[in-house]
Amino acid sequence: MEFKLIIKKLNNKLTNQEEVIFNTWYNESAKHKAYFDNVTENYSKDLDIIDLEKGWNAIERQIKPASNTKKNYWKYAVAASIVLLISIIFIKNKRDTSQIVTPIIANDIIEPGTNKAILTLEDGTTITLEKGQKYTSQNLRSNGEDLVYVALNEKKVEIAYNYLTIPRGGQYHVKLSDGTEVWLNSESQIKYPVAFIDGEPRQVELVYGEAYFDVSPSTEHQGATFKVFNKYQEVEVLGTEFNIKAYKDEDRMYTTLVEGKVSVFNEVKQDVLSPDQQYVLNVNTNESQIKTVDVFNATAWRKGVFSFENMPLNKIMKVISRWYDVEVIFVNAEVENVTFNGILRKNQKMEDILQPIKTINNIAYEIKNNTVIFR
Repeated sequence: MEFKLIIKKLNNKLTNQEEVIFNTWYNESAKHKAYFDNVTENYSKDLDIIDLEKGWNAIERQIKPASNTKKNYWKYAVAASIVLLISIIFIKNKRDTSQIVTPIIANDIIEPGTNKAILTLEDGTTITLEKGQKYTSQNLRSNGEDLVYVALNEKKVEIAYNYLTIPRGGQYHVKLSDGTEVWLNSESQIKYPVAFIDGEPRQVELVYGEAYFDVSPSTEHQGATFKVFNKYQEVEVLGTEFNIKAYKDEDRMYTTLVEGKVSVFNEVKQDVLSPDQQYVLNVNTNESQIKTVDVFNATAWRKGVFSFENMPLNKIMKVISRWYDVEVIFVNAEVENVTFNGILRKNQKMEDILQPIKTINNIAYEIKNNTVIFR
């Protein structure tokens, strides 16, 4: 039986045929019943069922069990100590587990990130945005967790810009004055107009970091296109959803199209993307490639989860370190390239993220002074 049927059962989404399959599996043994009861107790329905199925399908494609016995192990014998269903990590490459290791935690409880940002107004004033702190002015308001700009009925001649900076350990959502919505990931910064000029191109700059855009259609703005640029490339759209990942400490930029169509320009050429395509730009050489991807993996962070598909531990920890605002050191270089497949909820403590890595793959780590050390 496929694991996603358990998810569908919890959401009352099973078809009649799937219900028969589930009941057969459930009644096969006490272990199956106990496993389902544990999942039921810890499961949260916050995530959309379709997104969960996409995520599971992405993982399932990567896991190629050698036998039915091993297949059943991955799907049904996951340790019950994992707190949340989506906390399960599925390991592709197992290391030698003949020696059991124990993590060393020096009284460091590392909490997950939160909704927080620094807003810089056009006059240079900075405002801290976080839960419990409201801010209101003539054309914008914030409840501490979202920032919303209001289009004023004024004829604009000059454009004034604001910056929104997301620190490590933060994320934030902003609705621009044209109705475009932007979700910003940890360690990111965006520059955008306080108000757009009717009929003229709408331009914002992703200075660095990662952002997901849901663009208000050009048809609602006198045909004005929407452009996202930085020093390496420019993305032009008419109305669509896409994700751009452009961190300062990475030599690749990733533009992933979810819906619609976009044109991507760099110093060398122009390319057009279709849904489920990702444009990868080497910022050092200007070489680029377009590949088909599962967009769930590229955009899952916006849904409150990390999704890793055949990703080495060092890259996983780079993503996680931004969200938890920690440093990561690999004393044992051997474990850096151990690959993982899985989906993890972002609202967990750091120890809950690392526990499956230690348990299943026997990788020793230490948490000390806000630093994770792999030994």
